[in-house]
Amino acid sequence: MIKLTNPALAFVLGRLLLGVNFAVHGLVRLPKLAGFRAGLVKQFAASPLPAPLVEAFATVLPFIEAGIGVLLLLGLFTRPALTAAMLVLTSLVFGSALLEQWDTVGTQMVYGLFVLGLILLCQHNRLCLDQVTTPAAPLGQ
Repeated sequence: MIKLTNPALAFVLGRLLLGVNFAVHGLVRLPKLAGFRAGLVKQFAASPLPAPLVEAFATVLPFIEAGIGVLLLLGLFTRPALTAAMLVLTSLVFGSALLEQWDTVGTQMVYGLFVLGLILLCQHNRLCLDQVTTPAAPLGQ
């Protein structure tokens, strides 16, 4: 049986939770990508963002979310994946703030705090492919 310290267990479970969240966010949008893109363009029509920029963002976002989620689930490139998750959340906060959707911004800020917590605990990453691909490298450094 694998024994994990409490910080390691907390990190692994948090990593898996965030991984499922990001993976599902991305994967459920892929089959309906055109509708997702059109909806986002419509939502941002009155914002200062140009429609082509919103279209491009809406097109790549589901792929980025799914990719981050899969990496986190596998525990592969964990620290860069968490950094990417924070950058995605930062872009979402920016967009939500432009639309003055403060409830959404609040939720996204909580996600951000969760990601920051995982980054702070990254040295406790276990049960991950990072340990297989770079066994001698200190995790989270």
